[in-house]
Amino acid sequence: MAKATKETEKDITNKDIEAGNPDQAKPLFYKNPMPLDAKKHKDLSLIKNFSLEFAKTVNAVPINLIEMSQAAHFYPITFTPDESATPVAILGMRDKENLFMTDDLLWLQNTYVPAYVRRYPFIFSEMPGSEQLTLCFDNSPEVIEEKGEQRFFTEDGKPSQLAQQALEFCKSYHAAAQQTIPFSKALLEHDLLIEREAQVSITGGRKINYSGFRIIDQKKFNELDDKVILEFRKKGWLPFIYAHLFSEFQWNKLTTLLNEKIAKESK
Repeated sequence: MAKATKETEKDITNKDIEAGNPDQAKPLFYKNPMPLDAKKHKDLSLIKNFSLEFAKTVNAVPINLIEMSQAAHFYPITFTPDESATPVAILGMRDKENLFMTDDLLWLQNTYVPAYVRRYPFIFSEMPGSEQLTLCFDNSPEVIEEKGEQRFFTEDGKPSQLAQQALEFCKSYHAAAQQTIPFSKALLEHDLLIEREAQVSITGGRKINYSGFRIIDQKKFNELDDKVILEFRKKGWLPFIYAHLFSEFQWNKLTTLLNEKIAKESK
């Protein structure tokens, strides 16, 4: 299978795995990621219109910098509390609950679907001892079958159109992830991120607290030196910062979706 030239760092959402090494943590959604190989996987296919059940119990997913303006219209955007400060879209308020997943396992209509979800079951991984990023797939029976309509390879062993499109999508995703890394680092370097907790009121007068995330402190951002603001502007980061700040209003949307879900559960 074709490979992409390695860039400065791994895909930030796949930095903890090296496919084939069971001692490494697997990225979100992926149960059995492995390199796509023309000899080993010549008969494998992607199940047509496979279920999105893999995302049903996830209440947050990573997003890249270039997605933030779109995602801000649908999800609260926060940053992980670890050293990577990865931007994430919040999908639910309760543990193991994606409020944007319908009962028939479809994404909520007319809602932006994060690229991390759309990329599945493909992913890039740095192989041990290699200087390249390799296209991998999640070898799960929920999404993979033998000799189906959507083959990975043609009869003569060449990558199919599906495999080529997957490679291009993963290339684009990886490039976007690389653009996100310096943005997150800059937020940390300028001490712009603060711990935050969201509290929402739900049916029956109860409250739910959602914690363990960070947001940009608007006061600190407004107090940045003009030189730093100019640097952010030159790098094109200001629209994404404003998108993040704007996304705060989407906590209200999550509250509405949660109350609708609770009402259904009580019937």
